[in-house]
Amino acid sequence: MVLEELWTIKELFTYPNEYIYWSIQIVMYPFMTGLVAGAFVLSSLYHLFGIKQLKEIARFSLVFSFALLIVAPLPLLLHLQQPQRNYFVYMTPHFSSAIAAFGVVIFIYGAIVASEIWFLYRKHLVEGSVKLKNQLNKSLAEKIRYGVYTVLTLGVFDISERTLRLDAKAIKILAGVGVPVACFLHGYAGFIFGSVKANALWMTPLMPVIFIMSAIVSGVALSMLTYIITMEVKKFRAARKTPFPIYHTREEIKGVEIDVVRKTARYLLFFLISSISLELLDLIFRGYTAVKSWDILRRVIYERDFVDIFIFQYTLGNLLPFILLLIPRLTIRRAIPALFLVLLGVFMMRWNVVIGGQSFSLTFSGFMNYRLPIVPHSLETFKEGLFGALLIGALPFVLFWIFSKIFPVFDPEESR
Repeated sequence: MVLEELWTIKELFTYPNEYIYWSIQIVMYPFMTGLVAGAFVLSSLYHLFGIKQLKEIARFSLVFSFALLIVAPLPLLLHLQQPQRNYFVYMTPHFSSAIAAFGVVIFIYGAIVASEIWFLYRKHLVEGSVKLKNQLNKSLAEKIRYGVYTVLTLGVFDISERTLRLDAKAIKILAGVGVPVACFLHGYAGFIFGSVKANALWMTPLMPVIFIMSAIVSGVALSMLTYIITMEVKKFRAARKTPFPIYHTREEIKGVEIDVVRKTARYLLFFLISSISLELLDLIFRGYTAVKSWDILRRVIYERDFVDIFIFQYTLGNLLPFILLLIPRLTIRRAIPALFLVLLGVFMMRWNVVIGGQSFSLTFSGFMNYRLPIVPHSLETFKEGLFGALLIGALPFVLFWIFSKIFPVFDPEESR
């Protein structure tokens, strides 16, 4: 039995070897890489362009981007039948294949993000290492932290004013190099789909650009949402009089939170308008040109996937959050559902591209429906099912929590 038979339902006339080969993990893959690119672009708006209104969230989104980056390739590994051979992408790099080029790009991008974080927090690492070194009777946790700080300094303990100025220049250079690399990292996913000549829904030169813009939207939205959740936890701790190193009162935390959210929402609106415009332009262009495959595409877009595209993606995922964010005096209660809906819209865009692009037969006379495995009956149904997707979605938050114990993402004295 072919594995894809577990989640593929055929209708009318299809070829015997036609199935939904790319399942939920291939939906998660461009979604996760998009979050990486978007979070990094948000941090670069301050580090590269000097937009001081985003200073508070810039460090937060940079560390969050690194946590997302580590998880981004995992959907591909879960989808592969032979994941143990994944290192070939790094050991034998070449650009004759878009997938092979991915190994080179993600390695370079990972080095850029890691280097930028190192320069940004080098002073903190050196000061923490020196302080713990001189501390007597260290606990086990303090010994571990001292070891981590010392290793991460890479033996560079110079924190003079001249060296710190050089660090700031390095951060700006890395941010400038990282923005196009981040866009290329996600744009290449759109390139893979847009270059498939055998698929009428994917074959469009606008696909890479649409992927890049929606990636920035999703990354900014998730960074804002995670920032809000983190600050809400801090407000809860402040209300219980729990000692807190930076903000001391609930009102102070609330003021910082709403100020950052309102300022960041302005840029999110700009990226959201650009993303919606590109998607609608592509849809109008397809209808106007009406190539040979338009008959089957029209049935998929306006009939079979009408709810997924026009209700979930455009109405709930684009129009409604746009209105919520556009209303003056944005509040946290209004921002949270708006950000959730933005993420829903981007995810549904990925779903409609990956799953919708496989929903019609190459005979142009049949259809295939995807049935997401909910209850895992085997390792394969776990990896390619709901719980596998939830695992991928949860891992970045676990990593970010670990990184936040090392890098103070909220310390205003460490900001540059």
